[in-house]
Amino acid sequence: MRKLRIIGISIGLAGLVFLVWAADPAAIAAALGKVPTGHMLAVTLLVQIQIVLSALRWRFTAGRLGQDFPVWIAIREYYLSSVLNQTLPSGIAGDATRVYRVQDGTSGGWKRAAMAVVLERLSGQFAFFVLTGIGLLAWPFVLPVPFDGISGPVLWGALLSSIALIAASLRFRQVLAAWFQRLRPNLAAAFWNQGALAVQVSLSALIVGCYVVSFLLASDAVGAPLPPVAAITIIPLCLLAMLVPLGVGGWGPREATAAALWPLVGFTDAEGIAASLVYGSLTLAGTALPGLCVAFGLLLRRLSRRI
Repeated sequence: MRKLRIIGISIGLAGLVFLVWAADPAAIAAALGKVPTGHMLAVTLLVQIQIVLSALRWRFTAGRLGQDFPVWIAIREYYLSSVLNQTLPSGIAGDATRVYRVQDGTSGGWKRAAMAVVLERLSGQFAFFVLTGIGLLAWPFVLPVPFDGISGPVLWGALLSSIALIAASLRFRQVLAAWFQRLRPNLAAAFWNQGALAVQVSLSALIVGCYVVSFLLASDAVGAPLPPVAAITIIPLCLLAMLVPLGVGGWGPREATAAALWPLVGFTDAEGIAASLVYGSLTLAGTALPGLCVAFGLLLRRLSRRI
């Protein structure tokens, strides 16, 4: 697994370098050089809102499962978790840290803590998939792509992938049913009972909105203002590409997706790559700086206890 992870990281980062070289390095550099300060500050602010809302969603989910901790701890731990997820290869190191640091013996221990983290992440991913599904259904009407512009291999690949997904779903339906049955009480507590659904939907929608608006601002910052319809079509696909286990923190797959999709709305692949680089850089900076401050504060507190 470790070798596969190293190979995946290498492929993702090498692919990013190749994309920049193959597109137009001069055009990408020119686009990056004209990013307005106002856009940078706006995206950085949105990142803070997104992290705070995510921390509140996590605390709400944990509370529904019987685990309670103060809001300030949820925010502190989410900052630390986010910076670890974005800078370490696995992408889940921060989540594991959250589980370890908030577990206790009075509320189910690490299993209850792990379930809260898993369900909180599930809430966010489900919101992304819903938005992406809406965009794909609306695509032919709001952002048509000529059918004759799609190659035969792509169509066959899409068809075979769909068949494979359906077959896999049928093959593992019993496993999925058993998994759902086992988790039903936790799912009901976190997502359904006592108005939980409204809270989860509201928080997840706001968080996804922060992601999407940040990407729109990043693209506008490099001189490629996307149409509003991009918020439900091409941007969700770029964000979902970050789940591909290549590179670190989504770097590579996100830029490749942007390079492929930006020409569909009248911009160049270089502008798509530049927009993705700006988005990635600003979100990383907006997460890393507060997260490192949290880590440094925790280190100082631990050292002071030893003295």
